[in-house]
Amino acid sequence: MFSLESPSGLRLALLSSLLLPSLASAAVLDNRDPVPAGYASLPYYPAPYGGWDDGWSDAYKKAVALVSRMTVAEKVNITAGTGMYMGRCVANTGSALRVGFPQLCLQDGPLGVRTTDNITAFPAGITTGATWSKELMYERGVAMGQEFRGKGTNFYLGPSVGALGRKPRGGRNWEGFGADPVLQGVAGAETIKGVQEQGVIATLKHYIGNEQEVYRMYNPLQQAYSANIDDRTLHELYLWPFAEGVKAGTGAIMTSYNAVNGSACSQNAYLINGLLKDELGFQGIVMTDWLAQISGVASALSGLDMSMPGDTFGNGIPLLGYSDWMYELTRSVLNGSVPVDRLNDMATRVVAAWYKMGQDAADYPTPNFSAYTTDRVGLLYPGALISPSGVVNEYVNVQADHKTVAKQVAQEAITLLKNQGNFLPIKTSAPLFVFGTDAQADAQGINSCTDKSCNRALLGMGWGSGSANYPYLDDPISSLKRKAANVTYYNTDTFPKVAAAKATDVAVVFINSDAGENSYTVEGNHGDRDASGLAAWHGGDALVQKAAAAYSNVVVVVHTVGPIIMESWIDLPSVKAVLVAHLPGQEAGDSLTEVLFGEVSPSGHLPYSIPVSEDDYPASVAIKSTPTLSQIQDTYSEGLYIDYRHLNQAGVKPRFAFGHGLSYASFAFANASIARAAGGATLSSVPPARPSKVTPAVASIGTALPPAADAYYPSGFDRIWRYLYSWLDKGEADAAHAIGAAGTSKYPYPTGYSTTQKPGPPAGGASGGNPALWDVAYTLTVTVKNTGTTAAAGKAVAQAYVQFPADNGGFDTPVIQLRDFAKSDTLAPGESATLQLQLTRRDISVWDTTTQNWIIPSPAGKYSIWIGQASDDLTVACYTDTLDCDDGVQGPV
Repeated sequence: MFSLESPSGLRLALLSSLLLPSLASAAVLDNRDPVPAGYASLPYYPAPYGGWDDGWSDAYKKAVALVSRMTVAEKVNITAGTGMYMGRCVANTGSALRVGFPQLCLQDGPLGVRTTDNITAFPAGITTGATWSKELMYERGVAMGQEFRGKGTNFYLGPSVGALGRKPRGGRNWEGFGADPVLQGVAGAETIKGVQEQGVIATLKHYIGNEQEVYRMYNPLQQAYSANIDDRTLHELYLWPFAEGVKAGTGAIMTSYNAVNGSACSQNAYLINGLLKDELGFQGIVMTDWLAQISGVASALSGLDMSMPGDTFGNGIPLLGYSDWMYELTRSVLNGSVPVDRLNDMATRVVAAWYKMGQDAADYPTPNFSAYTTDRVGLLYPGALISPSGVVNEYVNVQADHKTVAKQVAQEAITLLKNQGNFLPIKTSAPLFVFGTDAQADAQGINSCTDKSCNRALLGMGWGSGSANYPYLDDPISSLKRKAANVTYYNTDTFPKVAAAKATDVAVVFINSDAGENSYTVEGNHGDRDASGLAAWHGGDALVQKAAAAYSNVVVVVHTVGPIIMESWIDLPSVKAVLVAHLPGQEAGDSLTEVLFGEVSPSGHLPYSIPVSEDDYPASVAIKSTPTLSQIQDTYSEGLYIDYRHLNQAGVKPRFAFGHGLSYASFAFANASIARAAGGATLSSVPPARPSKVTPAVASIGTALPPAADAYYPSGFDRIWRYLYSWLDKGEADAAHAIGAAGTSKYPYPTGYSTTQKPGPPAGGASGGNPALWDVAYTLTVTVKNTGTTAAAGKAVAQAYVQFPADNGGFDTPVIQLRDFAKSDTLAPGESATLQLQLTRRDISVWDTTTQNWIIPSPAGKYSIWIGQASDDLTVACYTDTLDCDDGVQGPV
């Protein structure tokens, strides 16, 4: 999302002066570097109708009945926002009040209700992924859904599963759940379920290939970069978590700013019509990211359903009343450019999602906050030149007891990387010497930087639209002082002069690494960590080294958006322990100190690898940073091989592997079993045929050219300048209708354009693709036991990875790939638990680019399912050919 503070006249003038010289024509957008050979975005038309999934049928029946009563202007009005800053929320749709359909509120962000008060600032997505707990992923979603509903929002703009984490320096990786499609997909799906059970529409984002921030966005001077992704990589990596989200029933999906294979995601017919709506059978709303729309008719034909926030930046100036849709879409329908059935489907998808979540209920709240001011009374339309005022904040407290789940997520994510000689936990009586500004909340105010666009104290979340305001911040130093008897704090990132250390002294060093959205530049980093790289900020590495020279016992605590290089200090003998606390949100204090002092054992595991050197990654995942006025080409030449998949293939040992995480307890896995599902029969190579599409109810809505009068401004209507409306002046409406009625002037439709609905691809099906792909193929159980000799209890994580057979039909596959995971309850010494893991047909399939289907290359082959505590600590193997399992074996990496 594009982030700006609420505008003043001065800010608007400055924005306009910067953009005006380039607005004479959008022709400059034709300039771009050539898309490499072999990468293409194929035409796919028309946009598939929604409503052919039984799970959505009731909502669609109601939606069709309502939309059938709407005029063309009313249908258009609910498919776009009314403009930036034109209401209480970060975006607000138009309404169709005549037929009872309200204005809808869309609000950030992935970790909490953004830019308002009386909310919970939850741990970030990357922190949630590090818990490896499906239960906590869901409970966090439930709590966030309750808060978004309590604030009167209709849409939760999250979760984020793109960026996937291809680029370790990527600015928004922290909003997602980790550098693996399964971890992302499971966490995203659990979040969606939790949020939508509260009646709020989840918005899965950013679709797709938004793996870096720099050059992400179309503007009048330059096209956004093109993420060039081959078909198999797209399906097996980047589309994977979106399929999980569609299967979970997400009501909306947000496209990304960038292009894929040369075509902007907001109007990429193959991505939206072909993959999302036909192959994955998505029934909900496809919306733009903020100001991302760059065309009117083309985006409608390509399957876009909602333009947010209504105005644009790609070919116009926001806040000047220009839109590619609203009144322009009305004109395009009247003149015949956009088929009426496409508008019918767009409007019906919006209304169906509203009905699906039960937002038509009388007790569903309306917005009671402002995203732009904390004052009780303020401008109703802050972006308008002249706006009426009224009550915009009712200060509704939606926190309930959500701090409990927030703390649990923050705590169960804490990842113990190193614990030399079982140094941790420490006693509260130990003399503690604490170093680093990251230990303390910002003295200038915990919300003093807009959207967290600074890094001058404790790092609890990254910056940008994915952030939220802290209601309070329990920082580590306050918690340490509450719990420990002897704490000395040096609030500096430069190592100070200290007294000679005693053998019992413990230095606790806090360091961090920040990133965020490209809408802000922080300490030279343009969203991505393009300036800082994977080093700790503010001289953190030197701080650790100097502390290690002065003290014989050093504990390092890292708050970070992603991997950092630790080689300059990780092997120093004084560095006894390292904890990664990720981005803990408001509950950063007790969640950490309870681990330090042994009240609980750490149970987090890395959601990414930590390499020895940044050079260990493939060169193709570096940030593209060469300035150019043409379209930058970011080609995914590494294919399937990112993060641990690449390191394993290249034989490069990381410093800490994907999934790594220690505990104060000790765990052993044994007594594993594996069973085939579906009656024990060997699976076929090709999945069973998909069910046929049914003719959806939306096809019954009339498609005749609407009368021009349905688009006229109401008589005596008082317009607000810059507010976006769907109506036209009478003369404009009559002229457009005359063109459409004559039928002699035709829009230059793209190559491959058709108005005939397709039966759907073989891999397709309702809400997730061919339902056979989701059939459970194998169920595994494994017993985990706390074998520790101390009193420490703890939670164990079982991670299941698939290794494809050596005879794999010629398909190159990574050495191992995560396919499922499970987390135990707390186990006391000697206690055990049985964990269950499952693999679906899709989990043991590859995408065949020739047949355009998921296939099992070797159905009777030996698939090895490896189970363990990390990707490099796999001690149990089960085999699909013999259905045998071995304990205590050497893992494949």
